[in-house]
Amino acid sequence: MSSLHPFHGQLALVTGSTSGIGLGIAEALATAGAHVVLNGLGPAQEVEDTRQRLAAQHGVEVAYDSADMSRPDAIEQMIKSAIHRFGRLDILVNNAGIQHVAPIDEFPVAKWDAILAINLTAAFHTIRHALPAMKRQGFGRIVNVASAHALVASPFKSAYVAAKHGIAGLTKTVALEVAEQNITCNAVCPGYVLTPLVQKQIPDTARARGISEDEVVRNVLLAAQPTRKFVSVEEVAAFVRFLCGAEAASITGAVLPIEGGWTAH
Repeated sequence: MSSLHPFHGQLALVTGSTSGIGLGIAEALATAGAHVVLNGLGPAQEVEDTRQRLAAQHGVEVAYDSADMSRPDAIEQMIKSAIHRFGRLDILVNNAGIQHVAPIDEFPVAKWDAILAINLTAAFHTIRHALPAMKRQGFGRIVNVASAHALVASPFKSAYVAAKHGIAGLTKTVALEVAEQNITCNAVCPGYVLTPLVQKQIPDTARARGISEDEVVRNVLLAAQPTRKFVSVEEVAAFVRFLCGAEAASITGAVLPIEGGWTAH
Protein backbone atom coordinates (compact mmCIF):
# COMPACT_ATOMS: atom_id res chain seq x y z
CA MET A 1 0.00 0.00 0.00
CA SER A 2 1.65 3.21 -1.16
CA SER A 3 1.06 6.75 0.01
CA LEU A 4 -0.37 7.50 -3.45
CA HIS A 5 -2.79 4.57 -3.24
CA PRO A 6 -3.66 4.20 0.45
CA PHE A 7 -6.83 2.21 -0.29
CA HIS A 8 -5.14 -0.33 -2.56
CA GLY A 9 -7.02 -3.63 -2.45
CA GLN A 10 -9.97 -2.21 -0.54
CA LEU A 11 -13.55 -2.15 -1.82
CA ALA A 12 -15.72 0.96 -1.72
CA LEU A 13 -19.43 0.90 -2.47
CA VAL A 14 -20.96 4.31 -3.18
CA THR A 15 -24.71 4.66 -3.63
CA GLY A 16 -26.04 7.34 -5.95
CA SER A 17 -22.69 7.46 -7.73
CA THR A 18 -23.49 7.75 -11.43
CA SER A 19 -23.40 11.55 -11.30
CA GLY A 20 -22.83 14.55 -9.05
CA ILE A 21 -21.36 14.21 -5.57
CA GLY A 22 -21.49 10.42 -5.59
CA LEU A 23 -19.51 10.12 -8.80
CA GLY A 24 -16.96 12.60 -7.46
CA ILE A 25 -16.56 10.48 -4.32
CA ALA A 26 -16.22 7.29 -6.36
CA GLU A 27 -13.54 8.98 -8.46
CA ALA A 28 -11.61 10.14 -5.38
CA LEU A 29 -11.66 6.67 -3.84
CA ALA A 30 -10.60 5.03 -7.12
CA THR A 31 -7.76 7.55 -7.40
CA ALA A 32 -6.64 6.36 -3.95
CA GLY A 33 -6.55 2.76 -5.18
CA ALA A 34 -9.91 1.38 -4.06
CA HIS A 35 -11.99 -0.94 -6.19
CA VAL A 36 -15.43 0.63 -6.55
CA VAL A 37 -19.03 -0.47 -6.90
CA LEU A 38 -21.11 2.24 -8.54
CA ASN A 39 -24.84 2.48 -8.02
CA GLY A 40 -27.45 4.83 -9.37
CA LEU A 41 -29.59 5.89 -12.28
CA GLY A 42 -28.73 6.98 -15.79
CA PRO A 43 -28.73 5.86 -19.41
CA ALA A 44 -27.13 2.41 -19.62
CA GLN A 45 -24.43 3.42 -22.09
CA GLU A 46 -23.44 6.51 -20.10
CA VAL A 47 -23.14 4.44 -16.93
CA GLU A 48 -21.05 1.83 -18.73
CA ASP A 49 -18.80 4.52 -20.21
CA THR A 50 -18.27 5.94 -16.72
CA ARG A 51 -17.50 2.51 -15.31
CA GLN A 52 -14.95 1.77 -18.02
CA ARG A 53 -13.34 5.21 -17.71
CA LEU A 54 -12.83 4.93 -13.95
CA ALA A 55 -11.35 1.45 -14.27
CA ALA A 56 -8.99 2.41 -17.09
CA GLN A 57 -7.83 5.71 -15.59
CA HIS A 58 -7.14 4.38 -12.10
CA GLY A 59 -6.21 0.74 -12.68
CA VAL A 60 -8.88 -0.60 -10.35
CA GLU A 61 -11.90 -2.83 -10.75
CA VAL A 62 -15.15 -0.94 -11.11
CA ALA A 63 -18.52 -2.67 -10.99
CA TYR A 64 -22.02 -1.27 -11.36
CA ASP A 65 -25.17 -2.32 -9.55
CA SER A 66 -28.51 -0.83 -10.54
CA ALA A 67 -30.21 -1.63 -7.22
CA ASP A 68 -33.24 0.54 -6.48
CA MET A 69 -32.54 2.26 -3.15
CA SER A 70 -36.24 2.27 -2.31
CA ARG A 71 -36.31 -1.55 -2.25
CA PRO A 72 -34.79 -3.31 0.79
CA ASP A 73 -34.49 -6.61 -1.10
CA ALA A 74 -32.51 -4.95 -3.90
CA ILE A 75 -30.21 -3.27 -1.37
CA GLU A 76 -29.54 -6.58 0.37
CA GLN A 77 -28.70 -8.27 -2.93
CA MET A 78 -26.39 -5.39 -3.94
CA ILE A 79 -24.33 -5.71 -0.75
CA LYS A 80 -24.23 -9.51 -0.97
CA SER A 81 -23.15 -9.40 -4.62
CA ALA A 82 -20.37 -6.91 -3.90
CA ILE A 83 -18.98 -9.01 -1.05
CA HIS A 84 -19.27 -12.20 -3.10
CA ARG A 85 -17.40 -10.68 -6.04
CA PHE A 86 -14.65 -8.87 -4.14
CA GLY A 87 -14.48 -10.92 -0.94
CA ARG A 88 -14.69 -7.84 1.28
CA LEU A 89 -16.34 -4.47 1.86
CA ASP A 90 -14.19 -1.77 3.44
CA ILE A 91 -15.87 1.53 2.62
CA LEU A 92 -19.58 2.29 2.39
CA VAL A 93 -20.72 5.72 1.27
CA ASN A 94 -24.45 6.38 1.45
CA ASN A 95 -25.06 9.18 -1.02
CA ALA A 96 -28.27 8.30 -2.87
CA GLY A 97 -30.89 11.01 -2.50
CA ILE A 98 -33.88 12.70 -4.05
CA GLN A 99 -35.65 15.97 -3.32
CA HIS A 100 -39.04 17.62 -3.64
CA VAL A 101 -39.96 21.18 -2.73
CA ALA A 102 -43.50 22.07 -1.66
CA PRO A 103 -45.42 23.55 1.31
CA ILE A 104 -46.11 20.84 3.86
CA ASP A 105 -49.89 21.07 3.49
CA GLU A 106 -49.47 20.50 -0.25
CA PHE A 107 -46.64 17.96 -0.02
CA PRO A 108 -47.50 14.79 -1.97
CA VAL A 109 -47.60 11.81 0.37
CA ALA A 110 -45.94 9.60 -2.23
CA LYS A 111 -43.03 12.06 -2.46
CA TRP A 112 -42.66 12.09 1.32
CA ASP A 113 -42.54 8.29 1.41
CA ALA A 114 -40.03 8.11 -1.46
CA ILE A 115 -37.69 10.70 0.06
CA LEU A 116 -37.69 9.01 3.47
CA ALA A 117 -37.11 5.62 1.83
CA ILE A 118 -34.19 6.67 -0.36
CA ASN A 119 -32.58 9.37 1.77
CA LEU A 120 -32.84 7.64 5.16
CA THR A 121 -34.14 4.08 5.20
CA ALA A 122 -31.80 2.95 2.41
CA ALA A 123 -28.81 3.88 4.60
CA PHE A 124 -30.18 1.74 7.42
CA HIS A 125 -30.37 -1.22 5.05
CA THR A 126 -26.93 -0.75 3.46
CA ILE A 127 -25.31 -0.38 6.88
CA ARG A 128 -27.02 -3.38 8.46
CA HIS A 129 -25.94 -5.61 5.57
CA ALA A 130 -22.40 -4.19 5.34
CA LEU A 131 -21.50 -4.37 9.03
CA PRO A 132 -21.08 -8.16 9.33
CA ALA A 133 -18.33 -8.11 6.67
CA MET A 134 -16.66 -5.10 8.26
CA LYS A 135 -16.74 -6.79 11.66
CA ARG A 136 -15.16 -9.94 10.23
CA GLN A 137 -12.40 -7.84 8.64
CA GLY A 138 -11.85 -5.80 11.78
CA PHE A 139 -12.07 -2.65 9.70
CA GLY A 140 -14.68 -0.44 8.11
CA ARG A 141 -15.45 3.12 7.11
CA ILE A 142 -19.03 4.33 6.72
CA VAL A 143 -19.70 7.83 5.48
CA ASN A 144 -23.24 9.14 5.12
CA VAL A 145 -23.65 12.11 2.83
CA ALA A 146 -26.14 14.22 4.75
CA SER A 147 -26.59 17.95 4.15
CA ALA A 148 -26.54 21.25 5.96
CA HIS A 149 -30.21 20.31 6.32
CA ALA A 150 -29.13 17.65 8.81
CA LEU A 151 -28.24 20.59 11.09
CA VAL A 152 -30.72 23.33 10.18
CA ALA A 153 -34.04 23.57 8.34
CA SER A 154 -35.43 25.45 5.36
CA PRO A 155 -39.07 25.95 4.45
CA PHE A 156 -40.80 23.77 1.86
CA LYS A 157 -38.37 20.85 2.31
CA SER A 158 -40.05 18.93 5.12
CA ALA A 159 -39.27 15.41 3.89
CA TYR A 160 -35.66 16.16 2.97
CA VAL A 161 -34.93 17.95 6.25
CA ALA A 162 -36.57 15.19 8.26
CA ALA A 163 -34.60 12.50 6.42
CA LYS A 164 -31.27 14.30 6.79
CA HIS A 165 -31.82 14.92 10.50
CA GLY A 166 -32.55 11.20 10.71
CA ILE A 167 -29.25 10.43 8.97
CA ALA A 168 -27.44 12.46 11.65
CA GLY A 169 -29.03 10.35 14.39
CA LEU A 170 -28.37 7.09 12.56
CA THR A 171 -24.72 8.06 12.08
CA LYS A 172 -24.19 8.67 15.78
CA THR A 173 -25.95 5.47 16.83
CA VAL A 174 -23.97 3.27 14.44
CA ALA A 175 -20.71 4.91 15.53
CA LEU A 176 -21.40 4.10 19.18
CA GLU A 177 -22.36 0.50 18.44
CA VAL A 178 -19.14 -0.33 16.54
CA ALA A 179 -16.70 2.03 18.25
CA GLU A 180 -14.49 -0.78 19.59
CA GLN A 181 -14.31 -2.69 16.30
CA ASN A 182 -12.15 -0.37 14.19
CA ILE A 183 -15.22 0.77 12.26
CA THR A 184 -16.09 4.44 12.01
CA CYS A 185 -19.32 6.06 10.93
CA ASN A 186 -19.52 9.75 10.10
CA ALA A 187 -21.75 12.12 8.17
CA VAL A 188 -20.67 14.98 5.93
CA CYS A 189 -23.07 17.89 5.54
CA PRO A 190 -22.56 19.81 2.30
CA GLY A 191 -24.17 23.12 1.64
CA TYR A 192 -25.36 23.84 -1.86
CA VAL A 193 -23.30 21.99 -4.45
CA LEU A 194 -24.18 22.71 -8.08
CA THR A 195 -25.25 19.20 -9.02
CA PRO A 196 -28.19 17.99 -11.13
CA LEU A 197 -30.21 17.57 -7.91
CA VAL A 198 -29.67 21.20 -6.91
CA GLN A 199 -30.25 22.48 -10.43
CA LYS A 200 -33.60 20.69 -10.47
CA GLN A 201 -34.60 22.40 -7.20
CA ILE A 202 -34.17 25.90 -8.63
CA PRO A 203 -37.37 26.07 -10.73
CA ASP A 204 -39.36 24.23 -8.02
CA THR A 205 -38.20 26.69 -5.38
CA ALA A 206 -38.93 29.62 -7.69
CA ARG A 207 -42.52 28.44 -8.09
CA ALA A 208 -42.95 27.71 -4.37
CA ARG A 209 -41.68 31.18 -3.40
CA GLY A 210 -43.10 33.12 -6.34
CA ILE A 211 -39.71 34.54 -7.40
CA SER A 212 -37.39 34.21 -10.39
CA GLU A 213 -34.81 31.46 -10.77
CA ASP A 214 -31.98 34.01 -10.60
CA GLU A 215 -33.40 35.27 -7.31
CA VAL A 216 -33.50 31.69 -6.00
CA VAL A 217 -29.76 31.28 -6.63
CA ARG A 218 -28.77 34.70 -5.31
CA ASN A 219 -31.22 35.24 -2.46
CA VAL A 220 -32.19 31.72 -1.37
CA LEU A 221 -29.48 29.17 -2.12
CA LEU A 222 -26.28 31.17 -1.74
CA ALA A 223 -27.79 33.62 0.74
CA ALA A 224 -27.40 30.85 3.32
CA GLN A 225 -23.68 30.42 2.62
CA PRO A 226 -21.58 33.35 3.84
CA THR A 227 -18.91 32.50 1.27
CA ARG A 228 -21.52 33.16 -1.47
CA LYS A 229 -20.03 30.24 -3.39
CA PHE A 230 -21.32 26.79 -4.22
CA VAL A 231 -19.39 24.00 -2.51
CA SER A 232 -17.56 21.97 -5.17
CA VAL A 233 -17.97 18.25 -5.76
CA GLU A 234 -14.20 17.90 -5.46
CA GLU A 235 -14.20 19.46 -1.98
CA VAL A 236 -16.84 17.04 -0.71
CA ALA A 237 -15.07 14.08 -2.33
CA ALA A 238 -11.74 14.99 -0.71
CA PHE A 239 -13.45 15.29 2.68
CA VAL A 240 -14.99 11.83 2.32
CA ARG A 241 -11.68 10.37 1.16
CA PHE A 242 -9.99 11.75 4.30
CA LEU A 243 -12.65 10.23 6.57
CA CYS A 244 -12.05 6.84 4.94
CA GLY A 245 -8.32 6.93 5.63
CA ALA A 246 -6.13 5.83 8.52
CA GLU A 247 -5.65 9.45 9.59
CA ALA A 248 -9.35 9.68 10.51
CA ALA A 249 -9.45 6.59 12.74
CA SER A 250 -10.41 8.65 15.80
CA ILE A 251 -13.18 10.57 14.05
CA THR A 252 -16.47 8.75 14.49
CA GLY A 253 -20.05 9.72 15.24
CA ALA A 254 -19.33 13.15 13.81
CA VAL A 255 -21.79 15.18 11.75
CA LEU A 256 -19.42 17.45 9.88
CA PRO A 257 -20.41 20.59 7.97
CA ILE A 258 -18.82 21.57 4.65
CA GLU A 259 -21.15 24.41 3.76
CA GLY A 260 -19.36 27.74 3.48
CA GLY A 261 -20.30 28.80 7.01
CA TRP A 262 -24.06 28.27 6.62
CA THR A 263 -24.57 26.70 10.04
CA ALA A 264 -22.30 29.19 11.82
CA HIS A 265 -25.14 31.71 11.97
